[in-house]
Amino acid sequence: MSSAQDSAACWGSSFRMTAAERWRIPSGRMGRGVTDALVDYAAPRPGLHVLDLATGTGEPGITIAGLVAPSGSVTALDQSEALLKIAAERARQRGLTNFAICHADAHQLPFPDASFDLATCRFGVMFFDDVPCAFGELRRVLRPGARACFAAWGPFEQPYFAATMGVVLRHVGGQAISPGAADPYRFSAPGSLSHELRSAGFAKIHEETRTVPWVWPGSPEELWEYARAVAAPCKPLLERVPAPQWSAITADVLTELGKLYDGKEIKFGATIVLASGAKA
Repeated sequence: MSSAQDSAACWGSSFRMTAAERWRIPSGRMGRGVTDALVDYAAPRPGLHVLDLATGTGEPGITIAGLVAPSGSVTALDQSEALLKIAAERARQRGLTNFAICHADAHQLPFPDASFDLATCRFGVMFFDDVPCAFGELRRVLRPGARACFAAWGPFEQPYFAATMGVVLRHVGGQAISPGAADPYRFSAPGSLSHELRSAGFAKIHEETRTVPWVWPGSPEELWEYARAVAAPCKPLLERVPAPQWSAITADVLTELGKLYDGKEIKFGATIVLASGAKA
């Protein structure tokens, strides 16, 4: 199995757990601030044909589909068929007829040259196996002047991670992400994502860092269960935890989350990187 296939299997398996109705609403609420920031940054308008890479369960593609209607469209692409089925159902529930799913790899886009007016990618670019290859493919399928807009995680040292995986790391030591593994913080260093866009031939490069709301509408216990369920890149870290240590780790995590819990929701700020480039 290729590394890309490994990645797809890992993410698909992890997210099957979160696809349950139990997590659908809270997980969507928690990511809403990032989705809104990327949509604002991409500035879609009616009539555009948009490609949403690594769409997962459908955002920001679903939101954008409503903004580019009625003559525009969104093609939502992902390697995981399980996630795409969820995305398609969510779009159907919203009555969106201009939202289509595509099961494919970002490194081999199954579209003709100059097919799209805009591309978006929310928390997916960090996991591309070969960024120059994927960016080359993306540039190929964009029309001249079209923008590619990305949202990536900022540094590991921020409240959500500090209160969850950071606590695990303090107990077991070592590294949060294994060497050579998919790294969610790959583009946290200022200018690193811009550098890749520039190297791939994009023009009008722009990058900024924003802090956006990251809110869990539930209890610390629920968030800790959710965090472990979706932590595909941190799976090796969790597997290093000796069974006897779990009770102490959980107690510490719940203490940290409790500091931010108001009885109804847990409020974090999430630091993200927004970057874009245009096809010359």
